[in-house]
Amino acid sequence: MSMPNDDELREMVYGTDEPGREVEARGSGVVDLSEARRARGLDQAVGLVQPEGGALDGEVIDPAPADAGVVEVPAPRVIEMRDGDRPRQVIPDWLRSRSELVTTCRHYAARAGHTLGFHAVRLPLYGLRLAARSPIGAGRLVAVAWRWVADSESVEVRRALLATASTPDVYLRLVKDRRALVRRRGAVVVGGAGAAGLGGAVVLSSAPDVVQAGALGLVVVALGLMGRRADGRITDNSAVSAQVPMLDQGLIREALAVLGVGSLSSVGKDPAAIRFVTPIVRDGAGYRADLDLPPGATAGQVAEKRSELASGLRRPLGCVWPEGDPDAHEGRLVLYVGDKPLSQSKPVPFPLAKKGTANVFEPIPIGVDQRGRKVEVTLIFNSGIIAAIPRMGKTFTLRLLLIAAALDPRVELHVHDLRGGADLAPLAKVAHYYRSGDDPTDMAALLADLKALHAEMLRRQKVIRTQLAGDPRCPEGKVTDEIASDKSLGMHPILIAYDETQIMFEDEDKGRVFRKLVEDIVRRGPVTGIMVWLATQRPDATSIPSAISSNAGLRFALKVMTHHVNDMVLGSGMHKAGFSATTFAIKDKGIAWLAGEGEDPVIVRNHYIDAPEADTIATRARAARQATGRLTGMAAGEEPADTDQSTILDHLLAVWPGDEPKVWCDDLADALAASKPALYEGWTALNVSAALKPHGIRPGQLNRRIDGKQTNKAAIVRAHVVAELTGDDETQED
Repeated sequence: MSMPNDDELREMVYGTDEPGREVEARGSGVVDLSEARRARGLDQAVGLVQPEGGALDGEVIDPAPADAGVVEVPAPRVIEMRDGDRPRQVIPDWLRSRSELVTTCRHYAARAGHTLGFHAVRLPLYGLRLAARSPIGAGRLVAVAWRWVADSESVEVRRALLATASTPDVYLRLVKDRRALVRRRGAVVVGGAGAAGLGGAVVLSSAPDVVQAGALGLVVVALGLMGRRADGRITDNSAVSAQVPMLDQGLIREALAVLGVGSLSSVGKDPAAIRFVTPIVRDGAGYRADLDLPPGATAGQVAEKRSELASGLRRPLGCVWPEGDPDAHEGRLVLYVGDKPLSQSKPVPFPLAKKGTANVFEPIPIGVDQRGRKVEVTLIFNSGIIAAIPRMGKTFTLRLLLIAAALDPRVELHVHDLRGGADLAPLAKVAHYYRSGDDPTDMAALLADLKALHAEMLRRQKVIRTQLAGDPRCPEGKVTDEIASDKSLGMHPILIAYDETQIMFEDEDKGRVFRKLVEDIVRRGPVTGIMVWLATQRPDATSIPSAISSNAGLRFALKVMTHHVNDMVLGSGMHKAGFSATTFAIKDKGIAWLAGEGEDPVIVRNHYIDAPEADTIATRARAARQATGRLTGMAAGEEPADTDQSTILDHLLAVWPGDEPKVWCDDLADALAASKPALYEGWTALNVSAALKPHGIRPGQLNRRIDGKQTNKAAIVRAHVVAELTGDDETQED
């Protein structure tokens, strides 16, 4: 009987149903191994299945379907831009912004540095652990070599073949083949061991000590790794177990689903109800996700549930910042999750704290947003409002703006701290007018300063109307950077600041006059270079009259308690749009929504300047003003003009012709110009009417016969002027 050939041996082990087609019985099915190999190789080629090493033979696979030999490779997906789609940035923000690039690189460098340092310190401990496990590793290495030489993996197959051998020749052939295999593998192991031993002897006998130590270390490491426990670790974790789960799409969906906001409740049953517009990406000191909420849900609703959202994401409240994207639609949510609460992050130093000057005609840095990006404001041509509950940084924010403006030597500061504190005291070194307190003397001084500022605004209007008419430096009829630098014109910027404005506007004696003067300055002052900033706790109609607040272009909303107050500060509908200062925590001091500087409000953490640093910066600002000859007013030792509290009303009565009950505006304009040419030269009836409008006095008509002809002109009633001066609320009639 002839010895079986290779095909016969293969048939005895595997079986075959046709030449060249290998099959294997698997339960009730038959697996085509040749087709499976081809499919596996094709899958590996297209990246669907990763090779794990070793031959396919012997792997346990499921019964192949009827078309196992056919493998379809899906065509590559081509995504085309549709109408309405907004293209994603080619270069992300964190690569285009130096500050964000530094923040991102610093984040990953810190993590890598911590990991390297942690393990470097523990290298001796790791070495001891490896050395302790190396004997076990050596034993395992010997066992592996023995099993390979003895072909232990084929024991069951050999037993089956020997048991079913049909003739002694077949039995002997199998035994002979195994012995030959064992001899070949034994020779390989003995040769390898001998070569390793010879190499080790050479190293130990002639190699330098460093090489010997390195070789011994490699051997110990290799054997120690082979000897470690299956569930054991040689190295320690460089960080404790994560206190928060990884931020992924699933976690965000779960967090939104439990908010109880309208259609968001459907997310639990249908995760596809939320669509992620872009992948979750690293952005500054945290991660950003842009997503579309289900129909009916808005970003404002999610922002109102910020604390619940933070709970769902298992993050501190100060890390979670949801906001809307009005440029897209009301259901677009931009979710930013920081690495640490914004209030706990390291304060960013004020860039101008040590050196440099400012220019109010250009953006001035005042803080950073939640992503670490610089936030700036442009003070010129703008008035502003700052509002917050007590102890949230309202006065500090006002001081920061004043300090920044003080670093522009041209800016004339008028500072009134009606709270009577000392937070704004460093500004006294540079302020043209500084006063703290709310007693009757302080209120009288405030009124005198306000009247002087109103008169200055009128003077500036005249300069623009006459001296600067047609001047190429003043193409739009307003103060420019070049004009402000010309001392001869006296058109330098003026910044007026009032803290706790409710005290002045609710004053029983002078509140009405304060309201009218400030309203007129806020309305007409910006083009002349006059800026007004008002700070209060709740900017309602009494604290800041609506006629004033509606003309303030910049708004800072630190923590407030209700959405009504939020919209009083930021503007109507801001709370609904997701820009809500009610969600700030008590710890979020100095953090605010800033509206008016860009298209949408932004979160800003103001640069923190304490009192000593503010005093140091003010000293530097004073030196700059002295060097340029711009130190004026009380800072220069001049006495304030507190005694002259007169207004145009007082000036009208001073030049009023006798006891005439009603006088033409033309005649009054001529009389004012003759009495005070510095203020009223060139005035006409229109100027008089405009100047009296803030005081609630409207001109009527007066007919007179001149040279036999009836002449009808605008005229002012004397009783109205007297009533306005005395505070009498009698009805004014034309």
